[in-house]
Amino acid sequence: MCLRIALLAACALIGPASAQGTAPVDPLVVATKDAPPFSFRGEGGEWQGLSIDLWRGIAADLGLAFEFQEASLDELVAGLEDGRFDASVAALTITPEREEVLDFTHTYYPSGLGIVVSDEGSGGVLSTALRTIVSPAFLSAVGTLALVLFLGGAALWLFERKRNAEQFGGTAVQGLGSAFWWSATTMTTVGYGDKAPVTAGGRFLGIVWMFAGVITISSLTAAIASTLTLGQLQSSIQGPEDLAGAGSIACVRGSTGEEYLVGSGLPRTAYATAAEAVAAVAEGRTKAAVHDEPILRHLVLTGDEGGVHVLPGTFERQDYAIALPLDSELRKEVNPVLIERTKGDEWERLLTRYLGAAE
Repeated sequence: MCLRIALLAACALIGPASAQGTAPVDPLVVATKDAPPFSFRGEGGEWQGLSIDLWRGIAADLGLAFEFQEASLDELVAGLEDGRFDASVAALTITPEREEVLDFTHTYYPSGLGIVVSDEGSGGVLSTALRTIVSPAFLSAVGTLALVLFLGGAALWLFERKRNAEQFGGTAVQGLGSAFWWSATTMTTVGYGDKAPVTAGGRFLGIVWMFAGVITISSLTAAIASTLTLGQLQSSIQGPEDLAGAGSIACVRGSTGEEYLVGSGLPRTAYATAAEAVAAVAEGRTKAAVHDEPILRHLVLTGDEGGVHVLPGTFERQDYAIALPLDSELRKEVNPVLIERTKGDEWERLLTRYLGAAE
């Protein structure tokens, strides 16, 4: 490959007229993958993105002929090791493991990991309380309590309907309604005093009902508080420290996000693409997805998946660079041009074009 790079550079300097009669030099094979906004196919099928445009500019400055070849994330690394590719250009992060088998140029974009979560899991205490109130379990508990209140009131009505007709008399519906009111106010310890038993049986039932009410209301209050607290802990993921206990986390197979989850001892479900990982969150198959923050942000802003958002901030810094075969002489040629191209106005325009809407 070194000879091919030298020949490409020489042909660019000498020019086509002087190079007549020399053997044609194969273009460099540059691997890339779908990782918008850094590398993706446009409407016409041509590769574009922040990384792609940067490489095109570097190749133009160096006079390098090349052709793109799509590959998976694993192949971006393996293809450089076995000589299939001359460079890999995408949202490729520098890691110690990759540095052992590859060479990287200087970084051109510092980033970090991000987390995508469902909108339903981020509304705080109020949204958790509302979801609890309308949940089947809560409604079932309220229904059971209402039935208990009715039965207690009905028992009192049987004692009081004749001897205390002024308070519990009238039609059966009126009497049972008054008894239900007494039952509710007594159990909740409110005790308005507008309804009171006068028979011995009714008063004994009233004493039992008051003690039962203290226990019942205390238990119900504790159960509601526990449900709200548990719901808040389960649904509120505010950062990487909250991922523990959230179940299996979505990630991209072979990515630095997966490496982070493995290193942290967190369960994971690996998908082929970031879009699939985000879809898993949107569809409720997982509570969160971990991947490169700018890629997640771009997917959420431009994709079809609704009901999800990217948490603010990043963690586990990721530095994107162009990957080259180990000991590649192309690195010496590319680095000065890369540095020059990433400090000018054209680079700022590219950042605005591909990342400005997300920022």
